[in-house]
Amino acid sequence: MTDQPKSWFTTGLTCRCPRCGEGPLFMGFLKLHHQCTHCQLDYSGFDSADGPAVFVMFIAGFLVVAAAIIVEVIFAPSYWVHLALWIPFTVIVSMLLLRPFKATLIALQYVNDAAEGRLADKEDE
Repeated sequence: MTDQPKSWFTTGLTCRCPRCGEGPLFMGFLKLHHQCTHCQLDYSGFDSADGPAVFVMFIAGFLVVAAAIIVEVIFAPSYWVHLALWIPFTVIVSMLLLRPFKATLIALQYVNDAAEGRLADKEDE
Protein backbone atom coordinates (compact mmCIF):
# COMPACT_ATOMS: atom_id res chain seq x y z
CA MET A 1 0.00 0.00 0.00
CA THR A 2 1.12 3.53 -0.70
CA ASP A 3 0.88 6.43 1.72
CA GLN A 4 -0.54 8.63 -1.04
CA PRO A 5 -4.33 8.95 -0.65
CA LYS A 6 -6.24 7.75 -3.69
CA SER A 7 -8.45 10.13 -5.63
CA TRP A 8 -12.18 9.50 -5.25
CA PHE A 9 -12.53 10.31 -8.95
CA THR A 10 -10.06 7.72 -10.24
CA THR A 11 -11.13 5.00 -7.80
CA GLY A 12 -14.75 5.66 -8.76
CA LEU A 13 -14.15 5.50 -12.50
CA THR A 14 -12.03 2.37 -12.21
CA CYS A 15 -14.48 0.74 -9.73
CA ARG A 16 -11.71 0.08 -7.21
CA CYS A 17 -11.48 0.27 -3.43
CA PRO A 18 -11.77 3.89 -2.26
CA ARG A 19 -8.98 3.46 0.33
CA CYS A 20 -6.22 1.61 -1.52
CA GLY A 21 -7.34 1.85 -5.14
CA GLU A 22 -6.27 -1.76 -5.72
CA GLY A 23 -9.04 -4.19 -4.79
CA PRO A 24 -12.16 -4.52 -6.94
CA LEU A 25 -15.27 -2.88 -5.53
CA PHE A 26 -17.86 -5.12 -7.23
CA MET A 27 -18.29 -8.88 -7.23
CA GLY A 28 -21.16 -8.76 -9.73
CA PHE A 29 -22.53 -6.06 -11.97
CA LEU A 30 -23.65 -3.86 -9.07
CA LYS A 31 -23.17 -6.10 -6.02
CA LEU A 32 -20.37 -5.00 -3.71
CA HIS A 33 -17.74 -7.31 -2.27
CA HIS A 34 -17.98 -7.68 1.52
CA GLN A 35 -14.50 -6.19 1.94
CA CYS A 36 -11.51 -5.16 -0.12
CA THR A 37 -9.33 -8.07 -1.18
CA HIS A 38 -6.22 -5.91 -0.89
CA CYS A 39 -6.55 -3.69 2.22
CA GLN A 40 -9.52 -5.43 3.95
CA LEU A 41 -11.69 -2.26 4.06
CA ASP A 42 -15.20 -3.28 5.13
CA TYR A 43 -17.74 -2.29 2.45
CA SER A 44 -20.82 -3.07 4.56
CA GLY A 45 -21.29 0.57 5.63
CA PHE A 46 -21.48 1.89 2.08
CA ASP A 47 -24.85 2.44 0.44
CA SER A 48 -25.28 4.60 -2.63
CA ALA A 49 -29.07 3.96 -2.69
CA ASP A 50 -30.74 5.46 -5.78
CA GLY A 51 -28.24 8.28 -6.30
CA PRO A 52 -26.37 6.70 -9.23
CA ALA A 53 -29.61 5.80 -11.00
CA VAL A 54 -30.85 9.40 -10.76
CA PHE A 55 -27.64 10.80 -12.25
CA VAL A 56 -27.63 8.17 -14.99
CA MET A 57 -31.29 8.87 -15.86
CA PHE A 58 -30.58 12.59 -16.23
CA ILE A 59 -27.49 12.05 -18.38
CA ALA A 60 -28.93 9.25 -20.52
CA GLY A 61 -32.21 11.12 -20.92
CA PHE A 62 -30.43 14.25 -22.10
CA LEU A 63 -28.27 12.29 -24.57
CA VAL A 64 -31.20 10.30 -25.98
CA VAL A 65 -33.52 13.27 -26.35
CA ALA A 66 -30.82 15.45 -27.93
CA ALA A 67 -29.78 12.69 -30.35
CA ALA A 68 -33.40 11.87 -31.23
CA ILE A 69 -34.16 15.51 -32.00
CA ILE A 70 -31.07 15.81 -34.19
CA VAL A 71 -31.94 12.60 -36.08
CA GLU A 72 -35.56 13.73 -36.48
CA VAL A 73 -34.58 17.14 -37.85
CA ILE A 74 -31.94 15.82 -40.26
CA PHE A 75 -33.47 12.53 -41.46
CA ALA A 76 -37.15 12.54 -40.35
CA PRO A 77 -37.36 8.74 -39.99
CA SER A 78 -40.53 6.87 -39.10
CA TYR A 79 -41.38 6.06 -35.50
CA TRP A 80 -40.21 2.45 -35.65
CA VAL A 81 -36.71 3.66 -36.63
CA HIS A 82 -36.66 5.89 -33.57
CA LEU A 83 -37.68 2.93 -31.40
CA ALA A 84 -35.03 0.72 -32.98
CA LEU A 85 -32.36 3.36 -32.39
CA TRP A 86 -33.12 4.86 -29.01
CA ILE A 87 -34.27 1.92 -26.89
CA PRO A 88 -30.97 0.02 -27.30
CA PHE A 89 -28.99 3.28 -27.05
CA THR A 90 -30.71 4.12 -23.76
CA VAL A 91 -30.03 0.68 -22.31
CA ILE A 92 -26.38 0.68 -23.39
CA VAL A 93 -25.65 4.19 -22.09
CA SER A 94 -27.37 3.42 -18.78
CA MET A 95 -25.45 0.18 -18.29
CA LEU A 96 -22.12 1.80 -19.15
CA LEU A 97 -22.63 4.66 -16.69
CA LEU A 98 -24.23 2.88 -13.73
CA ARG A 99 -21.18 1.06 -12.30
CA PRO A 100 -18.77 4.03 -12.40
CA PHE A 101 -21.41 6.35 -10.91
CA LYS A 102 -22.15 3.92 -8.09
CA ALA A 103 -18.43 3.43 -7.42
CA THR A 104 -17.86 7.20 -7.45
CA LEU A 105 -20.64 7.83 -4.93
CA ILE A 106 -19.24 5.09 -2.69
CA ALA A 107 -15.75 6.65 -2.97
CA LEU A 108 -17.24 10.02 -2.02
CA GLN A 109 -18.93 8.43 0.99
CA TYR A 110 -15.57 7.04 2.08
CA VAL A 111 -13.64 10.28 1.51
CA ASN A 112 -16.21 12.41 3.33
CA ASP A 113 -16.79 9.83 6.09
CA ALA A 114 -20.52 9.92 5.34
CA ALA A 115 -22.94 7.98 7.52
CA GLU A 116 -26.66 7.71 8.11
CA GLY A 117 -28.27 10.60 9.90
CA ARG A 118 -28.81 10.15 13.60
CA LEU A 119 -30.95 12.03 16.08
CA ALA A 120 -29.02 13.94 18.70
CA ASP A 121 -29.43 12.89 22.31
CA LYS A 122 -30.44 15.50 24.90
CA GLU A 123 -26.98 15.42 26.47
CA ASP A 124 -25.33 16.02 23.04
CA GLU A 125 -26.97 19.46 22.77
